[in-house]
Amino acid sequence: MRIIAKVEDEDPNKIRDRVAKGKVVILKNVVRKLERYTALGEGLSTKVNVNIGASTDHYDVEEEMKKVEIANKYGADAIMDLTDEGDIDYMRRLVLKRAMMPVGTVPIYQVYYEMVTKRKYIIDFTEDDLFNVIEKHFRDGVDFVTVHTGITLELAKRATEMKRTAGVVSRGGTIMAAWSVYNDKENPLYANFDYLLELAKEYDVTLSLGDALRPGGIDDAHDELQVGELLVNARLAKRAIERGVQVMIEGPGHMPLDHIAMDVKLEKELTGGVPYYVLGILPTDVAAGYDHIAGAIGGAIAAMSGADMLCYLTPAEHLSLPNPEQVKEGLIAFKIAAHAGDVVKLGEKARKKDTEMSRARASLNWGKMFELTFDKERATKIYSQYKNFMGGSCSMCGDLCVYLVLPRALNRKAYDKDKKA
Repeated sequence: MRIIAKVEDEDPNKIRDRVAKGKVVILKNVVRKLERYTALGEGLSTKVNVNIGASTDHYDVEEEMKKVEIANKYGADAIMDLTDEGDIDYMRRLVLKRAMMPVGTVPIYQVYYEMVTKRKYIIDFTEDDLFNVIEKHFRDGVDFVTVHTGITLELAKRATEMKRTAGVVSRGGTIMAAWSVYNDKENPLYANFDYLLELAKEYDVTLSLGDALRPGGIDDAHDELQVGELLVNARLAKRAIERGVQVMIEGPGHMPLDHIAMDVKLEKELTGGVPYYVLGILPTDVAAGYDHIAGAIGGAIAAMSGADMLCYLTPAEHLSLPNPEQVKEGLIAFKIAAHAGDVVKLGEKARKKDTEMSRARASLNWGKMFELTFDKERATKIYSQYKNFMGGSCSMCGDLCVYLVLPRALNRKAYDKDKKA
């Protein structure tokens, strides 16, 4: 708590009180050592999570480790390993070893893969299969996990009946819905929530209550499935806090711009201020290839409105597993979005860097400008594309630079005055 208070420029007593009330979570498993600590919640800066992980179509350990290096270098606050193919245990443990920041996972993906390797289908896993995988992730040191607790049997059945435009887009959500509907049994994560709390408390893992029924298209925003699941997760979150377990809730997804602030407020009102972790938010469905930009637009509004962590999107969203360069693009886009939101949410505390940057620009202090931006190498490269030395104006305005024209006129006036005297 003292470390977080120092990083966030906050009173440690306030951090303590907010953790106790469930309004702040500190992502750290008791068995893990971290180089970069992350907390999210009331009064703290908006955080950015980076998703990595191999898929069933492409498994390359070295490539995923390059993504971890990018997350380390460019300031990701958390990283999630979503590997769902191959040696999942090895990938997760390597990510935990290499990542400087907290690491999260979605254990149901591994349950699915293990069923496949046993020549079974996902509907065949047992409750023990699920909880054994979850506990294995906890033992390895995972700091937070997505668990799809809110998709009850009733909601799963309703999801099969409703005609959503985009359907159910959560991989974990479809797995849990398929299992519950086929077996006509309650979601084990919901039915055995108290046991899940016992496991999480032992390792101080933060439970991220997943949005299995999030809208996957703007037409589906705030329908009865999304809101119904949020109501369930809000009740479960309060139970977790009463038991001394750290918890956050995951949000959408896709929704129009004018829904975003309302969505964040709804989550905060229903939960009493439990941290909100949102995917995007994507305010349009037609930005394929540029979803990191569309998502950053929605993410900035979500952050401004009180969302606590943004899950980044990359240019590859909806198209492909992202490569390392696309991971970098997505991370930086969302770091910008988070900061833009914090300028409103946190005010002066967040605006210090902006003031420094403005002063550096006014004095043509390029070294300071590059130091303050999100990607120093890219900024330097662009600055140098038509100029082979650092100093004076940039090549956009050249000799007509606003920070040169007026000072020269004033200097000339002073010179003429002295000469006349």
